[in-house]
Amino acid sequence: MPDWQALIRDIPDFPKPGVVFKDITPLLADADGYAAAVDAMAAPWRGVALDAVLAVESRGFIVGAALARALGTGFVPVRKPGKLPARVHAQDYDLEYGSDRLEIHADALSPGARVLLVDDVLATGGTLRAALALARQQGAIVVGAAVLLEISALEGRARWEPDVALEATLAC
Repeated sequence: MPDWQALIRDIPDFPKPGVVFKDITPLLADADGYAAAVDAMAAPWRGVALDAVLAVESRGFIVGAALARALGTGFVPVRKPGKLPARVHAQDYDLEYGSDRLEIHADALSPGARVLLVDDVLATGGTLRAALALARQQGAIVVGAAVLLEISALEGRARWEPDVALEATLAC
């Protein structure tokens, strides 16, 4: 197992003063570290019936697509505004440092589809809650959520749905 802390670096004052950005690109660049991270993220979900992994743009795509492959399921992108070509459902949300919007194709999921939400980092929880709302708008059953890194001090877990499992591979 790689030294996780050595492969994730802090970038102070990015994207705004006062924010300490958790940069996972060194982890992604390390073949063993990236493989171990995907394996660790997949472990709690092996054997769970899933129809798709829903991953949030953009770093969530990097771990989400690999996780979908590892779990043998489909991948559905949850994107920032204006990036999807067909009709979409949208959800506004707040971030640690502002607000934004996420979109999903309106026909991405069938009612009753069993999905796993994936993102790279859980900070305040706004992004993941927006993805949850989008999945539920389509009638999907959200079996859980997986993040690579949880920033515990920002208390995103406290804002999460208590009836939906949330697994974080790493915490800081």
